[in-house]
Amino acid sequence: MTYDITKPTAPSMPMLGKGTECIKILLSQASKDMQEPLVPMFFPILGAHVSGAEFQYPDHTWKELCGQMAHLVADTGCNKGQLSLLVEALCRDLRQHDEAELKRLVEWQRTVKTRGANKEKPARPEAAFWFPPSDMTRAAYLQNSVACECLGGRTQYLNMPEVEMLDALCGGHKQVTQMLRNIYDRQRAGALRATADGVVGNPLLRTCLTVSSTPFAARKFYKNDLFNGTFGRMVFSYKARQSREGRIPRVGKFPDEFYRELDEYLVRLDTTKGRFIVRPLNELVNRLAADMASLGDLTDDDVLWDISKRSLVSAWKAGCILWVLNDQTFTRSMGEVVEWLVWHDLWSKYQVLGDMLKGGDVDKAEASKTGPKNMLDSLPDTFNEAELEALRVSAGKSKESTRNQLSVWVYRGFITYSEKTGLYTKTDEYLRGEVADGKRKRKTRNESTSQLVIIDN
Repeated sequence: MTYDITKPTAPSMPMLGKGTECIKILLSQASKDMQEPLVPMFFPILGAHVSGAEFQYPDHTWKELCGQMAHLVADTGCNKGQLSLLVEALCRDLRQHDEAELKRLVEWQRTVKTRGANKEKPARPEAAFWFPPSDMTRAAYLQNSVACECLGGRTQYLNMPEVEMLDALCGGHKQVTQMLRNIYDRQRAGALRATADGVVGNPLLRTCLTVSSTPFAARKFYKNDLFNGTFGRMVFSYKARQSREGRIPRVGKFPDEFYRELDEYLVRLDTTKGRFIVRPLNELVNRLAADMASLGDLTDDDVLWDISKRSLVSAWKAGCILWVLNDQTFTRSMGEVVEWLVWHDLWSKYQVLGDMLKGGDVDKAEASKTGPKNMLDSLPDTFNEAELEALRVSAGKSKESTRNQLSVWVYRGFITYSEKTGLYTKTDEYLRGEVADGKRKRKTRNESTSQLVIIDN
């Protein structure tokens, strides 16, 4: 495994090389301290520019790039507002479209008001907003979703500067779970709307969204939704509090050249249509799935294993976007970013909510101490069954599963067993970080640069 998220230090983002030029352009306008936390937040915005394209996931299902949701978590005054600056830069074309749609609605309202009561009123235009305001209500959101579906299945993008705004969008906090699950899974809204013209609604939800909040607000918001799948569908990007510096972080000046370069990439997203299979990306995700299984076995953490599955999907969608941005070519550097996104998401979730994922609920100061624990790393290089049993009991796990965990570790090639001494020993491959799934070794970086296969373009 390339990264170790059992430690409090954030996984370091890899160097951005060939194929990640668009991300480098965006980061050129962000302060240095915000560059890594902002990268996962870019992909829901970029994904909202893709409509009419599907990509095949390794399980053979076809997925659109809508449904991406990311949550930026940082303390008050830690520069979360830089996200909104880059959102506006990325959504200038969406704003332009929405201004034209709003003008149509205003003109329709003016015409209706000038018509007498006995005169026929013009039908309301089917206006679809691609970048609706952040204070959008549930009724307006569903109405806009109907319009987006009727006008070709366009994806709408929402940016919520505060996580509590999701309550209004979903119709109350009790409805958040259903709505966010439907958005992520590209399901229908599950609600019909009654209008003067009859019953309409239940649109297919094609939405991408980003959210920002403090750690305290995030813990309060997700407290009751940690184990029903809602929390796992949201990508987390956590910025830890840094040392005090008497210097104001500098953001970019957003020059005209920045917009010209950025627009060249956005055009690639807007014009992508058809069905695609990105084979090197799928191979990478298959390998990362094996890593997630290994991590689950090392920590004996079913919650970590469960949420990692959706972290893979979200990172895979980011990889599809990078492939489009790179003129439909996949590179090693892109694979490294995809891999980092998976680990950064999991690390962020455990830094903010680690204690709550174990069933507790203490202050944020305690949460960072309760990330996933690699049980094998807590043992000496040579150990016996009793030592693992004692470790499991101290971690609140059952001692009855000790032998099963040892068997899994042996199968995966983490350890070997000596019948002569009755002791277990960590393998050289494990100590060097080369064991992936007990049946093969691998390098720490994805070397695949083979060309993808496109079908039905």
